[in-house]
Amino acid sequence: MEDSKKFDPKKLEKLNNPERLTTMSPDLIWQKLSLKDPRVLVDIGAGTGFFAVPFSRKMRGGKVYACDISDTMVRWMNENLSTDVRGAVVPLMMEETKVPLDSGIADLVYMINLHHELESPAAILKESLRLLKKGGKLMIIDWKKEQTPEGPPLEIRVTREAIVSDMRAAGFRNIVTHADLPYNHLVVGER
Repeated sequence: MEDSKKFDPKKLEKLNNPERLTTMSPDLIWQKLSLKDPRVLVDIGAGTGFFAVPFSRKMRGGKVYACDISDTMVRWMNENLSTDVRGAVVPLMMEETKVPLDSGIADLVYMINLHHELESPAAILKESLRLLKKGGKLMIIDWKKEQTPEGPPLEIRVTREAIVSDMRAAGFRNIVTHADLPYNHLVVGER
């Protein structure tokens, strides 16, 4: 049975809409992360790699593992990534709560507009903790639980407090919320 909370891969072109850049600027998001010379990023729920691509361009010689549970999304990335980021952005199939990468490799794990879709936030947050180096960061961006011009139905959205609580329960510390995005929460915590 299809999970109605999950993004429909048939609508993947919606993920590449450049208007998304006006409300979720990769430059602004990157600035809020305050990363020190990151080498490995893990994008959980990467979709079409909309954020993996600009983030990969911010690093010198690093990699972004663009992970998704949808073979449609992973195939799309493999077929459509621009040549300047091939090798720097690595599309990767994952399971709902398991990423096929070694422990302690990532400077940053991030999920954008995914938290509200998760059946088991605790499991994927624990997996994120496993992937992160000591001092590594987890960033979660998700839709505010209020009426916005776009986004999923209000009843499936989660509050900022719920995201913070989930992160704290998984073992993240130094959790900071940012109010810079008009339609989304931006929450960052450390391993």
